[in-house]
Formats: sequence, structure tokens, C-alpha cells
Amino acid sequence: MKKLIPVYVRFPLIFFSVMLALEYFIDSGDKPAFIKYPMVGLFLLVFAFLLIAFEITSSAVDKVTYHLMTDAQRKELETATGWSIESSKAYQTIKRWMIGRKREENDEAIMMEHNYDGIRELDNKLPPWWVYLFYVTIIFSAIYLVRYEILGADGQEEELRKEMAAARIAVEEYKKTAPDQMDAEKATVLTDDASLAAGKAIYDANCMACHKADGGGQIGPNLTDDHWILGGGIKNIFHTIANGGRDGKGMVAWNATLKPTQIQQVSSYIISLHGTNPKDAKAPEGEIWQEAASDSTKVAAAN
Repeated sequence: MKKLIPVYVRFPLIFFSVMLALEYFIDSGDKPAFIKYPMVGLFLLVFAFLLIAFEITSSAVDKVTYHLMTDAQRKELETATGWSIESSKAYQTIKRWMIGRKREENDEAIMMEHNYDGIRELDNKLPPWWVYLFYVTIIFSAIYLVRYEILGADGQEEELRKEMAAARIAVEEYKKTAPDQMDAEKATVLTDDASLAAGKAIYDANCMACHKADGGGQIGPNLTDDHWILGGGIKNIFHTIANGGRDGKGMVAWNATLKPTQIQQVSSYIISLHGTNPKDAKAPEGEIWQEAASDSTKVAAAN
């Protein structure tokens, strides 16, 4: 197996297989496991060191063993393990394409005529892979020049500015329609049966203990009359439920318990209780509130 797979293929194959296995089994979120957990990185370093040590030791043992063999044993071993990646035609073709011809054994054959104080140079050709890479950079530079300098395509900074502007527009559009981005200024009265039913369920679970099931008021004020301590209307009610009542007394803030959508639903349900005149309702508290066309204008009078 070692003969079939050379060390420069075997070592990275084993090492990266172990590293990918650790990444798969260790939940490290958006960071690699060896960065988020230093012990994983330390393990990989130790594993790489041991793997290198094993390869060096194994190679040394193979060389000593081969040296101690007889000629017949060596021939039999070479026959048994005659094929390898390095001896395959595909490998040799790729190697010639990337590395080029084998260096001349006789340096005089490629010696340049120039002589600098007795120092002469060999006319070694650059390896093909280097030449190909150089050609790629020339092609890339030509494409870059035409695209950005002649055709005027956006550069990285301009692309970033446009993407950020588009992202801001998308966020604002999302906020307009996203229910849980609701706030007191955007809140509107919901009148459909499904929203009112959801609001009633929230009211029964969280508000009924203080305001009674019919909204007539008990510990908390009456929610069915025209008087409001902190202002009526959907915006004021939404704000009061979300942020709580008066400091030191009154209702607690519900924004940590209820979602903005739920606060809008229960606020709409409370508005639907207006004028129901429940039995044994609590005496009015606060100021008279009347909705104006702007849905936020208060016409108040002393109680």
C-alpha cells in the first residue's frame, strides 16, 4: 500500500481526513473546530507530528530492510509491488506537463556562453507550471484592464456601497410587513375574527386576573369605559402593555413575555371591549380619551 500511494499523497490524505472528521462530529458553529477549541488544534498538531515521525521511521525501516535483502529477495519484492502511482502513465504524463523534461546529466550541454569572473550559468528552462501560471496572470490582467478601466465596471468599494444600500432598503421593506417588527408607532387596530380570538386568548391568560374576564376592572382599571390613565387608542395601549404602567405601581412590562404581534392582538381585543358596559364595572380612572382622525390625538378632561 505504501508503494502504491506515495507519502506526499498519503500524509495529507490521512491528516485532512482526521481534521474533517473532527469538524463533522464537533459542533463549533460558524468557526472551524481547531480555532474555536484550542485543544482540537493542539490535537491536530500532535497528530501531524506523530504522523510525520511514523512516516520517517517507517521509511528508514524500509530502507534498512531493503538493504539487508538478497538480490533474489529484492527482485521478488519489486515484482510483487511493481505498480505504483508514480509508475503509471497518467502520472508520468502529468509530471512531464507540469515539470517538463528531465535535467541534462551533462551540464556542459546546457551551459551558457556568458562568463562573469569565472561564473557561468546553466540554461535551465523554467518549469511549465510556472510558465502556465505566468500566462494566466497576463490573461487575467488583460481581462481586468478591459473590465474595470475601459468598460468601467464597479470596483470592490462601489460594489460594497451598492450592496449595503440594497441591504438597507431590503431591511426597511421587511420591517414594514414583518409582524414581529411591529412597534407602537406602526400598530393598527386588528378587526378580523382570527386576530381578536388570538387577542382574547392572550388576555384570558395574562390580563384577566387584574382586569376581570369582561374587562370591567378589578386590581387594574376598567378597560371598557372612556377613561384611560396612560391614554387610549391602539398606539398608547400597545406602548403601555409593552413597557408597563406607571413607575412603582401599575402593570408590569410585557415586552419580554409577549411578541409584538401578540401585543398588537391583545391591544386590539381590549379596544373591542369598549362600550360593553360589564356588570359591576370598576369606577372610571384617568382621563377621558377620544380617538381623533389621526388616531393619536387626545382630547382629555379632568375626571
